[in-house]
Formats: sequence, structure tokens, C-alpha cells
Amino acid sequence: MDIVDKVSDSIIKASTNLSDDKRNALKSAIENESNENASWALTQILENYEVAQKTKFPLCDDTGIPHVIIEMGSHRQITQDLISQINKGIYQGLNKLPARPMAVKGNPIERIEQSQGLYEDPGLMKPASFLIDNAENPDTLNIHFLLQGGGPEIRAKTYRVYHKRSFDIVINEAIDWLKDSLKLLGCTPSIPAIGIGRSHYEASSLMLKSMVYGNLDDLSDEEKYVTQKLNQTNIGPLGFGGNTTVLGTFIKIGNQRASGVRIVSVRPSCFVEPRKATLRL
Repeated sequence: MDIVDKVSDSIIKASTNLSDDKRNALKSAIENESNENASWALTQILENYEVAQKTKFPLCDDTGIPHVIIEMGSHRQITQDLISQINKGIYQGLNKLPARPMAVKGNPIERIEQSQGLYEDPGLMKPASFLIDNAENPDTLNIHFLLQGGGPEIRAKTYRVYHKRSFDIVINEAIDWLKDSLKLLGCTPSIPAIGIGRSHYEASSLMLKSMVYGNLDDLSDEEKYVTQKLNQTNIGPLGFGGNTTVLGTFIKIGNQRASGVRIVSVRPSCFVEPRKATLRL
């Protein structure tokens, strides 16, 4: 199997697969949920995942925008040929799913105005700009794929926080943003992603990397703190109430600079996210 086919299979896996840590989190939430309606909703979500994984059918009608993070050690390199193969594989995978046709036609202004309609070809939903991340193992070359849906994008926020030399101030500001956005999201339980960096680009990149590298079976104390606070909101699965507004939280904190602000990026992921898969080369 060549790289194009492997990338195509990774896109399909990201759209249809239930990871072990999310399965564990959902089963635990069902066992511990005291709200009858919330328990029913969580059970339906788990069943939806199981059916999608078995049939290789997309978890959600909003099949998302592909995002690629290349994790590379010092002994490895990437070539233009590899980049071309990744793009071809994404195109092939979106068509094989099939993804929902969402790519907008026209010149830059027409695309903003959506005045020329949509392409019928699902593969024309081109990926966002690739991110390159350093790997500790010099022999590592991993291609991570995320499929990012529109609902969480609408509710996401990247902004500055005056930290006053306090982590608590920064993280509680992010929690307040999430409390507001999760009320409006609809597709709970969420797995919020938080990135904290020096610039809007860096914070957004860290937020994406938190989704790629995060594991619900191994949350940090800070991630558990945010999870606990958000589960006290009583929003619950699909807004039904209960104590499972989020299944967990992913946080990635990057380098900081000497200043009075920290840039924070927050994404209130819907219950099908993070939709991710990794190709190890």
C-alpha cells in the first residue's frame, strides 16, 4: 500500500473511528450519570460511534476540514513529494468516505460571499496549512490528521488574558469562556481543547496539538480541574442536564514571553471530536 492510500485510510479512520480512551470515558460516564435523560443520550452517542466504526460511515454529517500536523525527529525529513502524496491522499479519502461537499466556488470575494455555490466534489475541501512539530525521538515521522467541524469553530475563541502572574487567572478565564460556549454548542458532551502561548498563531497551534496528543485515560491535574469545573454546570449531554457536560479536557501550554498577557485559544469540541488518526512512517 502506498502513502496516498495510507493517508486516504487515515482520513476515513479519523471520521469513523472510536478511540479506546473515548470509549472508556463514555462507558464511565454512562455508569456514573444519575440523570436518566443524560444517561440515555450518552448511550445513544456510544451506539452511534460503534455503528460508524463498523460500517465506516462518517460520525457526523459535518465531515469537517482536514488539519495536518507533521511530527518529525531530527533524523527524518519531508519532501515536496511527500506533501503532494498527503494532499492526494486527503482528496481520495474525502471522496471515499464520502465527505459532505462543502468547498465554496469562486474568487476570494465570491468565496466569502458564497455567491457561486459549492463544488460537488467532496475532495475539494482542501486541508488547512500544515503544522510541523518537533519529536523527541530522532527517528519519528508521524502524520496526524484532525477533522474539524463547523459548530465548535463558531463557539471557539482565541484572545489575550491579563495573567497578573497567576495561572489560576488564565485557566479560570478559559473556563468562563467554555461555560458560555458549551451552553450554545448543543453537541455535548464536549472534550474542550485549550492552547496557551505567546501569539494567536501559537496558541491556536497548541490547541490543535492538545487534541492530537491528548489522552482521556491520562489527564493532567490541570485538565482534571477544568473538567471538574465544567461538569458542575449541569448542561449535560445534548443539553439534557446531568454531570457529563465534558468527558475530559486537553490542555497544551507552550513557551511564554515576558509580558502581562497570555494568548489563550479555546475550542469547545463537539461529542464526535477530536476526530483524529495518525500515520506512522
